[in-house]
Amino acid sequence: MSNYELMVIFTPVLSEEDSKSIQKKFADVIKDNGGTITHENPWGLKSLAYPIQKKTTGMYLVLEFSAPSDLNEKLKIQLNRDENVLRYMVTKLDKHAVAYNARKRGSLNAESKTVEA
Repeated sequence: MSNYELMVIFTPVLSEEDSKSIQKKFADVIKDNGGTITHENPWGLKSLAYPIQKKTTGMYLVLEFSAPSDLNEKLKIQLNRDENVLRYMVTKLDKHAVAYNARKRGSLNAESKTVEA
């Protein structure tokens, strides 16, 4: 199994419930096809660098997961079929990227714990 990172930009006109359900939909596609989600990071509403389909903002979601390589084609088909997806990018992570992401998450968790204390 390889490690991947999926970044999806959804249309900004989704309600909060729709946004949660569509995020869960793609997480379920990964889980149902033999993958495991390592980390899920919804960025929320962000400005786009350039307009896409006459929209200047989008709802961002970043998923880090490990899965067999045949999952990518199934995932891409689902992403292309969904009209709420403006753009997506699947990146294969090497061992250094996985270690970096884990360290980054660890430092962010440590910062949030010190702020809460």
